[in-house]
Amino acid sequence: MHMPPKPPVVTMRALAYASRLMRLESFTIWDHVQDLFPASLWDKQFTWLAGMSKTPHDLLDYQTTLGYLAAHSGRLRLGVGVTEAIRRHPVVIAQSMATLAHITRRPPILGIGTGERENVEPYGLSMSKPVSRLEEALQIIRLCWESTGPVDFDGKFYQLKQATLDLHPPRKRVPEIWIASHGPRMLDLTGRYGDGWLPVLVTDPDDYAARLEVIRSAARSVGRDPNAIRPAMQAYVVVAPTEKEARKMLGAPPIRYIAVLAPAEMWRRHGVPHPFGDDFKGFFDFVPSEHTREELEAAMAQVPIDALAEVLLWGTPAQVARRIRAFGDAGLRHANLELASATISPRAAANSLRAIWQIRRLVNAR
Repeated sequence: MHMPPKPPVVTMRALAYASRLMRLESFTIWDHVQDLFPASLWDKQFTWLAGMSKTPHDLLDYQTTLGYLAAHSGRLRLGVGVTEAIRRHPVVIAQSMATLAHITRRPPILGIGTGERENVEPYGLSMSKPVSRLEEALQIIRLCWESTGPVDFDGKFYQLKQATLDLHPPRKRVPEIWIASHGPRMLDLTGRYGDGWLPVLVTDPDDYAARLEVIRSAARSVGRDPNAIRPAMQAYVVVAPTEKEARKMLGAPPIRYIAVLAPAEMWRRHGVPHPFGDDFKGFFDFVPSEHTREELEAAMAQVPIDALAEVLLWGTPAQVARRIRAFGDAGLRHANLELASATISPRAAANSLRAIWQIRRLVNAR
């Protein structure tokens, strides 16, 4: 299960405990300074969650929150999905994940990518050359965990001179690096440095299989075992007891909003230009404060409903499970689900949480 780290922390603890009871493998949380939902839309007409919090942007720090949850996680794997090495230095990332490995029972998941504009540029940081920066960060994180004694690194973005980090993760609980990658260069990095692959908004099994082969080819080219890289996926889910109810949910404001954050390329496949321009790269390229409520509502009204199948998994628990199994045939081994339908109403939230257990049972019953 994948969740935004919203207060109160007792809610996060309850969700982690529920994940344990449902025998889910992992519980991951965001690393955001601000939410993807903008304050300009944040009212009860948009989502019932606005009645529980005055702002969408009251997000907890992932490192501290995961440390708190570790005491309640049991054998549940904890992780972040995903962080980046712009706000957080790679040595700090390596130290925090090594710390988490010492207080959990299973290897933590370090989901990492190039970052999103909303968490970087408003805070005076640069998104320039994000893939090259990430490649250096991945090398440094590995050095920190595997080297004995001080580390030297002479890169374009990071320089280490006799830098000491003697905290190493326990041998049997070394954190796994799952890379959020989609384009050719990022897929290549995943094959060369990743323990797992964690794409978002890849909801076509054939596309998934093709990108996975790029990763495996990159792994083979550097002498790595391609089958040692775990194919995962982070997916938005809209689920309801009946298909009719789930289809109706596709028109709900928060679900339409998720489609607004899909890249222009996806919209073009359905014959509709993206309201934010032909070069819009999706949520990687989005800053909530740059758009007015009127602009966002106009964009939501233009969402091609048929395109939602590319953005999320939707239907009854049985239908969602079938979609996940189709990805399993394409190579998927870990589905990290985010309950988008939980944003629609309290009833939908309760149904969504119950559905997770049903989906897990149906997928594993195959």
